[in-house]
Amino acid sequence: MTKLNRKVALVTGGASGLGKAIAQRLAADGAAVVITDVQQDLGVATAAEGGFLFLEQNVCDESQWTRVIKAAEERLGPLNILVNNAGIVGDISAADPENTSLATWRKVFAVNVEGVFLGCRAAIPAMRRAGSGSIINISSVAGLLATPYNTAYGASKAVVRQLTKSVAQYCAEQKLNVRCNSVHPGNVLTPLWEKLAPEYAKARGISLYEIIAEAKTDQPMGEFILPEDVASAVSFLASDESRHVTGTKIIVDGGIINCDTFHLRNRAIADRGPSAGISKKP
Repeated sequence: MTKLNRKVALVTGGASGLGKAIAQRLAADGAAVVITDVQQDLGVATAAEGGFLFLEQNVCDESQWTRVIKAAEERLGPLNILVNNAGIVGDISAADPENTSLATWRKVFAVNVEGVFLGCRAAIPAMRRAGSGSIINISSVAGLLATPYNTAYGASKAVVRQLTKSVAQYCAEQKLNVRCNSVHPGNVLTPLWEKLAPEYAKARGISLYEIIAEAKTDQPMGEFILPEDVASAVSFLASDESRHVTGTKIIVDGGIINCDTFHLRNRAIADRGPSAGISKKP
């Protein structure tokens, strides 16, 4: 496929998981891809495997955005696509509104909110220079639902959605030919999810098998979302096929957002009180 030919894409958090799948899809569609990550060794290996340019980056560091954008432009050309994918879940052992620490709240917001803001802010002038662009912010269904047992994460992803709309409208009113949209995955089977699943099971007081079964049945379609499914939505938003799509959200959740069973089960968890642990959210 060549729908992204002659386009340059930057994917944050691209060393593994969802970011890696997105980078691979954009490259397969013809884009020259830069991946950034705090995991230097893994980033170098992923870049070598996929034919990407790797740049080490902490998305919370304002000065590093200037360096990364400049390096991408110098090495590959004008920046056309930014995927703000880097994000963290935070401490889930005490994550309800009563027990979330301020340190956890600030850490989650630093990466999930400030990192996305800094990316959008840095990309706009770069895309102005390029003549067009597409910013894609990876949010979550957690930003569209109540997350009483993962408070900071859900709130941060909701901010990403609002920020996306503001960036989109600003760029449209400025006639920049720069679009901004958000993608909201559900339960995506990634190394991060596999790492967190035992922690969710422990906090809930149930088995790992039950956590995995719930994650599947939460989705009316009855199976995990794969990183490639989300990458397909990102590819569409990155391409000229979506040239009049801006400020919108694409939900890739297998139907969770409209599932009454999902909401009722989480209501039952809440009714049992804090001892019931956290609600499984992506």
